[in-house]
Amino acid sequence: MTSDSSPPVPFEVLFLDPLSPETPLEDWQALCAAALSPNPFFGPDFLCPFLDNMAKGRVRLVVVREAPGGRWLVAAPVGRRRFGLAVAVNTTWATDYAPLGTPLIHPQAGAEAIAAFLDAARSPGNALAIPYLPLHSQSAIRLRAAGSGKRSVLNKSVRASHNGGATGKAQLAEADSGKRRKEMRRLMRRLGDHGKTTFRTLDGPEAVAGFEAFLALEASGWKGRERTALVSQPRTADFARTAIANLARRNAVRIDQLWSGETLVAALVLFLQSGKVFSWKIAFDEAFARYSPGAQLALQTLKTNLTIPGFRVADSLAIPGHSMIEPLWRGRLEIGTVLYADGAKRALCKADFKLVQALRKAARAVRARLRS
Repeated sequence: MTSDSSPPVPFEVLFLDPLSPETPLEDWQALCAAALSPNPFFGPDFLCPFLDNMAKGRVRLVVVREAPGGRWLVAAPVGRRRFGLAVAVNTTWATDYAPLGTPLIHPQAGAEAIAAFLDAARSPGNALAIPYLPLHSQSAIRLRAAGSGKRSVLNKSVRASHNGGATGKAQLAEADSGKRRKEMRRLMRRLGDHGKTTFRTLDGPEAVAGFEAFLALEASGWKGRERTALVSQPRTADFARTAIANLARRNAVRIDQLWSGETLVAALVLFLQSGKVFSWKIAFDEAFARYSPGAQLALQTLKTNLTIPGFRVADSLAIPGHSMIEPLWRGRLEIGTVLYADGAKRALCKADFKLVQALRKAARAVRARLRS
């Protein structure tokens, strides 16, 4: 950040089409690599194929860069959608496929540049939501310091993560101990009755072939039956294959696998950026469900992450309270939706959001009663 004695860096605000050939990808990638809080979903490798297939024409890339034409200081894709039932707001473009809304912020971006981004992203409409924001991240701290009108934090929750270094080793020791350790080893021995068990890690060009195996495995299970697997729809298959190929060229994707003999039992797709690991998608062969293949692989992935030089933290990207990952990845990442809005707009957004949350809670209660 610029020191108090340094003159302010002049900057300019741009509204870019992420899919335009005129958008400077080199500057965009440079900000991705330098960002205080990495977000692989907001870089061109992932975002461009996603928008091309899933949200074409609905999203603009809001950029603050040094003037004239200098390096990018802040950037995020911003679109407009309903915040609750009726009220529309601008939002950084986090989705179920990309559950991380953190803007890309350069370490040397000053408070003025960050405030300029927030003001630009709020217009028009005078409201901006940043969903799935890790509330204790360096980027969240900078966003709070910059300020931009009234700010509210809604929908706080925690999801599983794990650290690197000594903290990560302690988390591993806690996860892989006692009755759980004994039971996991017993299940692995039983899985070995079907063929020699092996863990494999694929990166670079091998990750592309590994992703095809993942797609087939995912489609073979309940997601395939419910038509929610990535290959169930041409547009999701196209976006995912292109994104993985892009990331593989930068060695920014890894596929962890568990095999029993010649059978792929479980596969986990992970994104890697600046010392952080993001667990994107997992699939397993339901014929081997009794051996807890997803949990076996998640535990092995934790061990693999701890061997990576410079590894800092892994984000599970899982829903809060996930029954498989939370007992194994013992760190907790607090996330929330940060709303920037003033006056009546702020009150209306909050009321609309609370109404949706209440309706969802009621629907879950109804489903629970029906199941029982």
